[in-house]
Amino acid sequence: MGGGRSREALVLRAKESIAKGSLSFSVAARLFDKPTRERAYLLYAWCRRCDDIADGQDHGGTLKLDNSSPQDRVEAIRILTHRALDGQPTADVAFDALGQVASEAHLSRELCDDVIDGFALDAEGWRPRTEADLMRYCYHVAGAVGVMMARVMGVPSDANETLDRACDLGLAFQLNNIARDISEDDAAGRCYLPEEWLAEMDIPPGQHMKPQYRPQLVKLAKRLVDRARLHDAAARVGAGRLRFRQRWAILSAANIYGAIGEEVVRQAEFAWDHRIHTSAFDKAGHVIAALKETISGSFEPQVMPEYSRGKLLIAARMAGPVAEPPRSPLRDEGIRRKED
Repeated sequence: MGGGRSREALVLRAKESIAKGSLSFSVAARLFDKPTRERAYLLYAWCRRCDDIADGQDHGGTLKLDNSSPQDRVEAIRILTHRALDGQPTADVAFDALGQVASEAHLSRELCDDVIDGFALDAEGWRPRTEADLMRYCYHVAGAVGVMMARVMGVPSDANETLDRACDLGLAFQLNNIARDISEDDAAGRCYLPEEWLAEMDIPPGQHMKPQYRPQLVKLAKRLVDRARLHDAAARVGAGRLRFRQRWAILSAANIYGAIGEEVVRQAEFAWDHRIHTSAFDKAGHVIAALKETISGSFEPQVMPEYSRGKLLIAARMAGPVAEPPRSPLRDEGIRRKED
């Protein structure tokens, strides 16, 4: 495992990746105990690299899709991921990092494929028709990552209640992200607002960023954030089952990402004039608030979210695997990447 690289080298490169790609996750990860922190770095590096390959990015930012086939990019992600899980070198440090953390935390190929299926949906130009479609997508790109993160923290594979809550946290993060990134996604030709929601607001397809529809868009963004609040509240119950430092880190991340959604709601029609983020001062406040909640405990939510991990897994399995693209040189000849 690790593609022939030492574990120390993989952790160092993964730490650099999270520091560059996500200050919010980097701040929260520092609160973990050392073994969990290092595994979180390794998992993040893979998630970030997959996202960058799929969207032509470099540690996030504006989507820069090139002329290469989106399906081929996803196929490359899947091939490299499977090689890493099989203990084979990939010549890509982020995928080798996955191989390392997967061997330590017993991450399954099925979980990894669930995440990659989210990239495959984007590669198809998929858009959600219903709220159920939206939530299934959120499971693929974030809920499944939440489950993987729980495994990284040592949650057993049969601790379904805790894994369900970890999935809820991922769903909350993604719903807040979608609310924040509506304008950026539109610029890249993507829309994660369900078609039924747009029709309900009398917004024609592809026109939701037009100024005349901004009041309706504010309502839809609030709907996303309201759903995120439900999943966030459920996730906090699961955090209570973790060890102290793990609980503090998870609640800190929940506070920071929750604040993003709340700021979208607060800024209303101006929320998409610039990219919303939390300042270093605000992050410190969220970490302190998380410490207090870690000590006092979280409140049990009065209402649980409609879309549970079990329900979303059934929907994902019923939908089946995303159709594979025609055979390409990537499949026939393998991936040849220059040594990083």
